[in-house]
Amino acid sequence: MADIQTQMKHAVAKEAVKQIKDGMVIGLGSGSTAALMIKGLAAKLFSGELKEIVGVTTSFQGEVLASELKIPLQNLSAVDRIDLAIDGADEVDPNLHLIKGGGACHVQEKLVATLSDRFIVVVDSTKIVERLNLGFLLPVEVLPSAWRQVQKTLTNLGGSSELRMAEKKAGPVVTDQGNLVLDVRFQNGIEDPRNLEREINNIPGVLENGLFVNITDEVLVGEINDGVSSVRSLKKH
Repeated sequence: MADIQTQMKHAVAKEAVKQIKDGMVIGLGSGSTAALMIKGLAAKLFSGELKEIVGVTTSFQGEVLASELKIPLQNLSAVDRIDLAIDGADEVDPNLHLIKGGGACHVQEKLVATLSDRFIVVVDSTKIVERLNLGFLLPVEVLPSAWRQVQKTLTNLGGSSELRMAEKKAGPVVTDQGNLVLDVRFQNGIEDPRNLEREINNIPGVLENGLFVNITDEVLVGEINDGVSSVRSLKKH
């Protein structure tokens, strides 16, 4: 399965890079599929196939990768607009609403996506779901001093949550903004992403949550059919 999933990710990353044109300001997403896209962009810059590209990254991880690959970068605060943002997702529902934040970068990812003229999501077919949160937990970024208080409020909303713990260090995951992440599950999944996104963000102590509602313009889905990789496009109706 891992090899098949990698094939799908490569196919969709390659397709996404085709949408990048000379002179664009590009939002460079986070995660494994987005990393493949960044590498594909760097190859086209190196060969001269693309010129005058400026990247705006959504995470420190992406910034390190793009810098190593010699992609010119600009801070988010230094740009007025972004032509095209390309990023991954942890789940995509039939309305192209997303859950993001598996890498705890969803605050910067949402800032970049909403500043972009077009936002394209690149995923493999395992990320397409009928309803959000039945499989993947919803990340909520919280101020360190407020996580207990926020957790109680989420419980009152019907969500059970746990503080995300780091895997290779003692203690919790700390975001690029210096905050903590609560991973939330609603028993029947998320029935109304639009209202829930707003409701969670109104909780004192919450910086942002991983629901991306009515932001996505197109989803490129990597698939394997009869052993051959292909890419399917999903767009807003």
